[in-house]
Amino acid sequence: RLAHLLRGALSHRAFALVLVSPLQRARETCELAGLAAHAIVEPDLVEWNYGKYEGLTPNEIERQAPGWLIFRDGCPGGETPENVGARADRVIARARAAGGDVALFAHGHLLRVLVARWLGLPAGAGQHFLLDTGTLNILDYYRGIPALKTWNAPAVGFVSAIADRGSEAMTGSVIGMAATPSRVKRTQ
Repeated sequence: RLAHLLRGALSHRAFALVLVSPLQRARETCELAGLAAHAIVEPDLVEWNYGKYEGLTPNEIERQAPGWLIFRDGCPGGETPENVGARADRVIARARAAGGDVALFAHGHLLRVLVARWLGLPAGAGQHFLLDTGTLNILDYYRGIPALKTWNAPAVGFVSAIADRGSEAMTGSVIGMAATPSRVKRTQ
């Protein structure tokens, strides 16, 4: 829903780069936001590889592994926080080299790691950045220092704020849309 509401605010922006996860739900979110025509599929934006936990809810995983935290423990047969952090670092390097605003369409856990890495924190610090499905997030700079400008923003009241900003206001920003389901499950 948010992606569709943002179509008017984002589709006319001149993004230097639009990157999208190869997973269907992120590509659909990008299309609803009106940016699919310029999107490049970026394999590093794919959701966390959940290994043996693929398709399970957090409660189901908790029954198998009491005390488990993805941002600390990773996933058996899947990725560690450091693996996901390395992918996030590559996306950040690509975004910074783009020379302007960048739009990313990805998934909750990956975006939480990405914001931590943007801020210079370890990948596991992503656990501190709660993120809802279909929200908008803006990573920016404050006096040359990577900063978090907007996080987990709902559509209400936000679309007009984006549309009203001058082009200089967001130069160099990374805008991320979360396309995460309620279950830990990917759709190819």
